[in-house]
Amino acid sequence: MSNFLFGYHIGVMNGPIISVARELGFDGNPILEGLVVSIFIVGAFLGSISSGSLLDKLGFRRTFQIATIPLIVGGLLSAQAHTLDEILWGRFLVGLGIGVNTVLVPIYISEVAPTKYRGTLGGLCQIGTCLGIIASLFLGIPSEGDPHWWRTILYIASLPGFFIAFGMQFAVESPRWLSKAGRVDESRVVISNLWGESEVERAVEEFQSVIRNDGSDLNSEWSELLEEPNFRVACIGGALFFLQQFAGINGVLYFSSLTFQDVGITNGALASLVIGITNFAGALCALYLMDKQGRQRLLIGSYLGMAVSMLLIVSTISFQLDEELSHNLSIVGTIAYIFSFAIGAGPVTGIIIPELSSNRARGKIMGFSLAVHWVCNFSVGLFFLDLVQTFGVAPVYASFGAFSLVAAIFSKYFLVETKGRSLEEIEMALNPNFHGSDK
Repeated sequence: MSNFLFGYHIGVMNGPIISVARELGFDGNPILEGLVVSIFIVGAFLGSISSGSLLDKLGFRRTFQIATIPLIVGGLLSAQAHTLDEILWGRFLVGLGIGVNTVLVPIYISEVAPTKYRGTLGGLCQIGTCLGIIASLFLGIPSEGDPHWWRTILYIASLPGFFIAFGMQFAVESPRWLSKAGRVDESRVVISNLWGESEVERAVEEFQSVIRNDGSDLNSEWSELLEEPNFRVACIGGALFFLQQFAGINGVLYFSSLTFQDVGITNGALASLVIGITNFAGALCALYLMDKQGRQRLLIGSYLGMAVSMLLIVSTISFQLDEELSHNLSIVGTIAYIFSFAIGAGPVTGIIIPELSSNRARGKIMGFSLAVHWVCNFSVGLFFLDLVQTFGVAPVYASFGAFSLVAAIFSKYFLVETKGRSLEEIEMALNPNFHGSDK
């Protein structure tokens, strides 16, 4: 539900922004139109930064429920907006809630999932995002004929928040957080219910070993990210999201109609739908492959596929080919790029960072990494069109291909495989100060 909302809000303003601008009196002002779309990202940045502290103190269930307040209020405020200020505040509040949730979801899954299914279950994040994007595109179609339809689809956006708040009342707390909070008996019950009675003693001993070593409590400080191995993991997390965004995914997603227009498809809704379905198909493949092929191999293959796809598109634009052949190859390249992203760069990035993070600093490291994500996301969204108009599609897409290649090399040399290892095993192996650890 959280990732569905994330995807929904990525796509929800694509179609109706013109109707919103006309009704609220800023029609023809591209700066204000862009602000309504992107203020969401400013909120998400602040939500990501604040999520680690909330999580440390309150645990997952309560933090999820608190994060639904801005999601619901923001959705309703946006839907009822009669001034520019109201819709800006609404979009900002929604972003705040989304920012908290994008940090919480992958950490929560990594902490409650059985080791052998952790990658597959983590891949559900990407499935939710894809479904949200597709739903927003479908629900946005009537906005072309009904100038007030945007209010309806923003009212709909508030509903998943109620489901999350209600559902988390029945969900378990992370057994790792319970152990950090000193509630070991409750942790035992959760482990028994989730992973089986036979896992209880081994898991509790691993949790306690990590807690004894790093002094885990509920008050980790941001300054701890400057200490090893947290500093290294935070740098890897920030770098992975930096490379993910500058490999161009949001340039293609946000402006898919422009990309397809360049290759002869003028129906923007159709182009966006093709991309949404391709994204979904890739995410389904990632579910199957995550715990079989491993995170590192999937990430390297994904970025190499993205680089080759960008090379194909750039070649068709740069060289004088038959026009129909050129258009067809560009479409194939764009679809291959989206599919390649969805099979690795999309889902793996969010999963592997909490897997590499220490138990004590996991919330803060993920919060920092996603803050980098939102800054880069905002930058790509802000400058993509300008760069295309200044330099043309080919040089911009060539740079996306170059970043994809760098990301593949980075994944090869700076990541370790986390498949099939418990979070505690990974932490012991990565931390040279761990007493009796395997360096």
